[in-house]
Formats: sequence, structure tokens, C-alpha cells
Amino acid sequence: MKKWQLALLLGAALLFGAQSGWAASKKAPEKTGKTIAKAPAKSSKTAAKSKTAAKPAVKADAGKARLASAGKSVRKVAYTDFEPGRLALGSASAFVIDQSTGETLVDKSSSAVLPIASISKLMTAMVVLDAQQDLQEVISIGDEDVDALKGTRSRLAVGTTMTRETAMLLALMSSDNRAAHTLGRHYPGGMPAFVAAMNQKARDLGMYQTRFEEPTGLSSNNVSTARDLVKMVAAAANYLEIRRYSTTASAQLEVNGRLLVFNNTNALVKSDNWEIGVSKTGFISEAGRCLVMQAKVASRPVIIVLLDSNGKMTRVGDANRIKRWMESAGPTTDRRA
Repeated sequence: MKKWQLALLLGAALLFGAQSGWAASKKAPEKTGKTIAKAPAKSSKTAAKSKTAAKPAVKADAGKARLASAGKSVRKVAYTDFEPGRLALGSASAFVIDQSTGETLVDKSSSAVLPIASISKLMTAMVVLDAQQDLQEVISIGDEDVDALKGTRSRLAVGTTMTRETAMLLALMSSDNRAAHTLGRHYPGGMPAFVAAMNQKARDLGMYQTRFEEPTGLSSNNVSTARDLVKMVAAAANYLEIRRYSTTASAQLEVNGRLLVFNNTNALVKSDNWEIGVSKTGFISEAGRCLVMQAKVASRPVIIVLLDSNGKMTRVGDANRIKRWMESAGPTTDRRA
């Protein structure tokens, strides 16, 4: 083969190889380009589908988490979770029960036998009503009704006449001792029969630590326990007249031709924050300041007995402290959840 023929063949081979390489290099990017172009499109759709599918799952999980959290964060706190000692009650003896269930809510020396002062007048009213005496009968204040034991005063002068109903109102609302004493004196059989009926009623109610010597509470020998008095208040709440008269805030009455205003000795009956069904206060030096109430607190019917409170406003303060304590024992947030 001549040199020029060899050179021609070699050139042709080189040209063919260059073309093949160029063609190969041209096809490779195109194929790779199609693959790359499809891959992002496919990934984008897949990602979009994944995001769409994932969102409800995330929301559902979040919802469950919120519900679970809410379920744990709220709980009903029992009264046993609260220590009555935290109330720092100023009354020497205190007893509070839920009237509907009988559950004891507060108990501070509730079995101590103590003088009960004018709390006695609740029993006085029950004995009169049990005897079904005519409430419209006119009775009078006599010399025997004047307090010779403590020397307490009254705006009901000797000779004052009134209906038995008015005397009961003044005994329960204003704690008038002459009004209470005349109720007992005008009982069939007189004062001895009346006091006997008071003690019999106490026994009938299961008040075995209770003794009455007279109807006013001026005698320190009228004694009871906070536990016994809960029974007496519960019984008194069954009498419409006692509920009405003991919670009357004030009354204007004609006494010996003059109009006089009498007020309730328990300031709480005037408060919009209290719903009181039965109320009675009491005070003599031996008994200290006392207060009993049947009321609705935190939507629960309760009976509150406070005996031998120090200070003029301590019994009212104790009642308000008990009320706030009960209200704080409702549904609360558990910070540990």
C-alpha cells in the first residue's frame, strides 16, 4: 500500500472516531438531562403527596396531645387535699359538715363541751313551734323576764305586749333575751316544763352532750358541743319560721307606740356573697363569741358551727375563711401535668 493510501485510511479512521465520540457525548447529556428532569418532577410530586399525607397526621397527633394534656391538667380536688389547719381559725371549737352527704369538712375540737350562749334560742324556738302554740296570741314582758344574771339590757320594757310571733322574731333575729325568756314563761306548765322540753328535744335529736338550764343562753350551764349543735341546726332548718326569722336582716316594729328598728346580730345575712338558711349568734364571757349557720357554700349545703371565738369579728372572719377555703377546693389546674 502506498503512503498516500495509508494516510487516507488513517484520516478516515480518525474522522469516524471523532464523530462517534461526539455522538456519544451528545446523547449522554440528553439522556442524563431527561433523567434529571424527570427526577425532580417525580420527587416534587412525591414530596407534595408526602406533605399532603403528613399534615393530617401531624394535626391529629397534635390534637390528641392537646386532649391528653387537657385531661391531665384538670382534676377535682378533694377536701382531704386541704389541711383545715391552714385555715388558722380563731374559734376554739369548729365543726363543718356537708349536709347532703354528712361528710366532715372541718373539725377543730368539735367534741369539747362548751357554753353556747344565745345559740340556745334555736332550741327555744323549736320547743315553742313543736307545742303548736298560737303565734298570734299576745304575750307580755314581765319582771321575771328581766336579766338578773348578767344585767343585759333590752328595749322591751316591762309591760310591753306583742304577739308570740314577734317575740320569736326578736329572739332569733336580734337575740333579745327578754323576748326569749317570755316565750318560755308562757309555755304550758311554765318555765320548768319548758326547760324539760328543751332537754327532751336535745335527747331526741341525739345531742347527748347538751344540757339546757334556761331559754336565753345567759347561763353558762347551757352547754353543748360543736358536733351536737350541727344536729340542732339541721333540725332547726326544717322549720319555716326559724329559717325566716333567723335570717331577717332588719325589721321595723311598733313597741309601746313607737316604731323601733331591730337588726340581725349576724352581719353575714346582709351579704350578697352568702346564701344563708339558718343563722344564730351568741355571746357571754364564758362562751366567747359563737356562730352557727346553715348555708350553701360552693354549691354545697353546709352547716357551720363556731364556738368560743376570740375578738368581736373573729367568728365572721372564720366563716369567711371557711367559705374561701371551700371555694378554692373546686376544679383546679394541676401544675405537675
